[in-house]
Amino acid sequence: MTDTMKQFAAYMDEAELRQLRLYEDVTAMWTDVVARFGDKPAVEDSGRQYTYRELEQTVASLRAALQKQGCAPGTRVGLLAENSVDFVAGFLAVTTLGGVAAVLPPHLPAEAVLGCGMKFGLRLLLATPTLAPVCAMASEKLGLPVVTTDARGDAPVPAVSCGEKAPCAIMFTGGTTGKSKGALLSNGAVMHGTYYGTLGYRGVFGARYLLVLPLSHVFGLIRNLMTCLSTGGTLFICRNNQDMFRDIAAFRPTVLVLVPALAEMAMNLSKKFKRNMLGEDLKYIICGAAAVPPYLIREYDKMGVGLLPGYGLTESANLVSGNPANLEKPDSVGIPYPDQELRIVDGELWLKGKNMMDGYVGEEGETAFTEDGWFRTGDLARFDDDGFLYIVGRSKEIIVLPSGENVSPAELEAKFLECPLVQDCQVFEDYAEQGRRILALEVVPRAVEMAKLPPESASAQLTQALEKINAALPPFERVSRITVRTSDFERTKSMKIVRYRKCK
Repeated sequence: MTDTMKQFAAYMDEAELRQLRLYEDVTAMWTDVVARFGDKPAVEDSGRQYTYRELEQTVASLRAALQKQGCAPGTRVGLLAENSVDFVAGFLAVTTLGGVAAVLPPHLPAEAVLGCGMKFGLRLLLATPTLAPVCAMASEKLGLPVVTTDARGDAPVPAVSCGEKAPCAIMFTGGTTGKSKGALLSNGAVMHGTYYGTLGYRGVFGARYLLVLPLSHVFGLIRNLMTCLSTGGTLFICRNNQDMFRDIAAFRPTVLVLVPALAEMAMNLSKKFKRNMLGEDLKYIICGAAAVPPYLIREYDKMGVGLLPGYGLTESANLVSGNPANLEKPDSVGIPYPDQELRIVDGELWLKGKNMMDGYVGEEGETAFTEDGWFRTGDLARFDDDGFLYIVGRSKEIIVLPSGENVSPAELEAKFLECPLVQDCQVFEDYAEQGRRILALEVVPRAVEMAKLPPESASAQLTQALEKINAALPPFERVSRITVRTSDFERTKSMKIVRYRKCK
């Protein structure tokens, strides 16, 4: 057992650890879990529950329909589906035939589906009946057959083993440049990402997961769906996030995979209504895709819930590190998972590993890999003496001050987020009088904590707390203007804050 595995094993049940399996490809995983957990519930969607064996019957019949339309090992199939059992069956059907599932966000317009068909070299489109009309343009102009997820073949088709090096999925990512691209993940990469999701906590097998993240995002696909299925868990699909708390009360999940903004919202509501809005059965929240405030880790611990932060990228099949020591090191993204190499070069994190993508599809002129195979993440990072990883910013977001000093907004924001009165914040470069460039801070206050203060002094106490943090910073890092917002920041679909543009 490697040193890294020993660190994770310390937070796991020994018997469960012995049962975990790192599979070669999706077919090996799916065939095994159907055999092991056949009569257990795999997915619950729209009031219907599907056992592993029942789901495999649907998958096998859909494989037949896809094979009839030319899907074979290596065929790139565009998958356009909402969060649903149809998505689950579609993804499994394509990948267990040896095909490559190009997972397209369900909100894409017809023109974008056409563009993806051309750029990704798609040969087939698989869509839910409601989204099939969006595929019509690509079908007409590129001659692509369209199969709907309710299609069934005449006879079930068995799964095909293709090995770890065979391509498995194309996932949308902003990459290191911010431009939307398709990352090509091998079966081995997807299986490593799936396996990493099983490390560092107890109660791995048979967990009850509620899905609220989009399956078209790597966090939802790998950590929410694939890790759940690989360990005999049950996935309850929340079709509408507005029904999240109603679905939680009915399903009683033991694990949730959330972005920090959703975890924050649930915490605020729990305090408001003086009960755990995420249910008394909840044991863990797996939290990522943005910086996790230490405040949330401490507050969820008081409720008996372990909020476990981590770090990953689409290009790394989601997971790079996870933090089982969340209370001891709440500002760390954890320990690197096994079968990886990590290096910090000029402050930037570089990666190598079996979980890494093969490259960007249709972007032959663009690569984030060095000549000797290291992936440049664009994230600024450091390690502590215990080997725990810390993300301190993005290289492209670095602000170069007129003095020549470099400032990482994320690193400064982490300091202001230590204040329990601050829910979110953004440090950015702006102009002051006479065009002078300054550092500015905007803050979204944490309503539940502000409500504990006397109304007449709450605003002043927040300002004092922020000024105290600011005064403790090195002079060149101090912000010159602090603004308290009355509304949230603009956010991306994955709930990340949209950063203001740099000053020119």
